[in-house]
Amino acid sequence: MPDLYPEAAAQRTWRLPVDGGHALQVREWGPVSGLPALVLHGGPGSGCSPLLARFFDSARYRVICMDQRGAGASQPAGCTLHNTTAHLLADLRRLREHLGLACWLVVGGSWGATLALLHALDDPAAVTGLLLRGVFLARRQDIAGFFDAAAWARWQPAGASLVEALDRVMQEGREAEQAELVRHWWRWEQSLDAVASPGPVEPALAPLLQRYRVQAHYLRHGCWLDGSAALLDRLAGLPNVPLRLLHGTQDRICAPAGALALQQRWPAAQLRWVDGAGHAPTHPAMVAAMRTSLDAWAVNGSFGGT
Repeated sequence: MPDLYPEAAAQRTWRLPVDGGHALQVREWGPVSGLPALVLHGGPGSGCSPLLARFFDSARYRVICMDQRGAGASQPAGCTLHNTTAHLLADLRRLREHLGLACWLVVGGSWGATLALLHALDDPAAVTGLLLRGVFLARRQDIAGFFDAAAWARWQPAGASLVEALDRVMQEGREAEQAELVRHWWRWEQSLDAVASPGPVEPALAPLLQRYRVQAHYLRHGCWLDGSAALLDRLAGLPNVPLRLLHGTQDRICAPAGALALQQRWPAAQLRWVDGAGHAPTHPAMVAAMRTSLDAWAVNGSFGGT
């Protein structure tokens, strides 16, 4: 079973200034002449882990990882001003134009899969293919399904929206209250993805505050994908390029029903169930599925038949 490629430091790290006072960190692996591949991280707000570059053969690919607004090493950290889905899409156009690239393969997981689809709708000529892992459609039921009522009762105000309450805490709450919330949020995510064992060590408080401040902001606003902006209702605008969906059968963070709904609306999508995998990208079966797909793309511009 294929494993991750060896860990390596980014060969190029730089900042992309964008509007609203944001500066986005970009890291690149592989030769400038390699096959361009844009990697979109999840969250929203999680930042682009170097691990995501290890699905790619850096001798063949030019892997481009950008921390989205407020996320990772982008500045200002955790900032939600001038930070919407529309801003992120404009940033991707700016990034591609800055690099002088006509088009690229787009790879994303979870929220990164959402953003990948939106980028393909926004800038269709720029996308040569889509490889999406653990797809998140940002529907109301997708957001509500993550927050178990009993587990989140401490944060649920009577007669009010939970995500609005969470965002209010992250924007206006006391430091101790914010710390309690983000640690609960992180632990809840880990409990849902228990198949990724052994679990990771709990991060320091500062990156958790940064991550969940951005995430609460996006979830409160439905990722700006409600109503006429609903993702599934816009798929007719996707470019006619290869689209592969990889989804863990045990994913309890982004339910498999979302991937199935997407494939039903866009039958050309290749849906591959990854048996035993949850949401984490590190499950051995998911690593193998990602690597196999990307190795095939590097050879013949398709994800292969398996």
